[in-house]
Amino acid sequence: MAKQDHNNDSIRIPIGEWNLHREDGRSNTTTAAFATRINQIAPTPTQVGRATVNQAPATANFTGKLAKFLFLAHLLALAILITFLSVRGFMDRARAFHPVYWYVPLFTSTSSSALTALLWLLLTLRHPSKALKASLWLSPSLTCAVGMLLLANGTGSSLAFAALALALALIQSLYACWIVPRLPHAYQILSAATPAFQPSIAIVKYIAAMLLAGLAYSSFWILGVGGVAADKTSTFAPLYVLMLLLSLAWSMQVIRNLVHVAVARVAYMKLACGAEAVFRVATGARWLGDVCLGAAVAPVVGVVRGSARAMGLVAGDSDEFLFSCATCYMGVADRLVACGNRWGLVHVGAHDKGFGRASAETWEMFVKQGMRRLIDRDVTGSFCFLCGVAGGAAAALVAGCWVLAVEGSYVTGITLYAFIIGYFMI
Repeated sequence: MAKQDHNNDSIRIPIGEWNLHREDGRSNTTTAAFATRINQIAPTPTQVGRATVNQAPATANFTGKLAKFLFLAHLLALAILITFLSVRGFMDRARAFHPVYWYVPLFTSTSSSALTALLWLLLTLRHPSKALKASLWLSPSLTCAVGMLLLANGTGSSLAFAALALALALIQSLYACWIVPRLPHAYQILSAATPAFQPSIAIVKYIAAMLLAGLAYSSFWILGVGGVAADKTSTFAPLYVLMLLLSLAWSMQVIRNLVHVAVARVAYMKLACGAEAVFRVATGARWLGDVCLGAAVAPVVGVVRGSARAMGLVAGDSDEFLFSCATCYMGVADRLVACGNRWGLVHVGAHDKGFGRASAETWEMFVKQGMRRLIDRDVTGSFCFLCGVAGGAAAALVAGCWVLAVEGSYVTGITLYAFIIGYFMI
């Protein structure tokens, strides 16, 4: 790994890229070469850092304000809905619903997932290569164990979700085998990137506060799904579950991205004035609107682009009618990723830009420098996904094994809800 002088800029290269030129038959490309390419396009902290340290927050654009309003309004509506569902579930004694058998395993697994998230973060910071390797092993193994747990329950719904879990475990195993050639370089980059940012006491407290916020929200959310489970005959039960799941996904993404933006701010401005001084302005509230917008848009765009890439791999150079729309779909995905992507969140924190503008400028920078292949071969997103799946599966096993021993009829619901909460917590 090529090191730079103290006065130069620190470089963060997406992990997992290696030897882009090897496929073309040319000589190996070194990490230093990629660092040089990024140096040519990245603005330096010393150039803009001191100018932005004391800069007033940028005026929020209309979309950011609208996203913030919708998010806060949705939280209010969610609180009313969960209160209604939980009160109705507790007040109706006629139905054979056992709150203790439902809530205690879920609350326990949620608490364990928060602790696991903190420990996993520490492992990633201290031993990044071990964390990456562990995610490749634990994710398919624990997912397979969840499938076996659901098979042991024996109900029709459990068998359906067990088949899905086993298929997911198989896909993860094949993916882990597929990326083996990229792992040595990924270990190098991840090991070099994590020491570049040493978390201060202030940001550790901030991350812990965000974890507690996620834990509190998830605990309150559990009351809502418990109320739905208590009244299975309700015509609107599927709609309630869908609304609750969408709310959980959006809210947990917002909490995650608040940490993402704050850490990006601290890491970027570290050379200019030090992490402690920067973090006093990196509270996250100033970016709430753009973070809410990014939490809603970036995951959807990521799914669309991922499916487009998968379709392109399957289609290849085929001219068959079945794959005639692959090129068109990939073009749509490329347009969408320029409107909203997860890399734009870095510029939201570093430069106080709106999410839409930051995403467009970041993706334009990648395209101009010919870095799209590098981005496509990045395994950062896969690493986070596998960690989330492993954590979710661990939480599902904690809750599922518990409820299997006391009340088998709750196994499917509790296992799935514990998995989803654990995934987002990790």
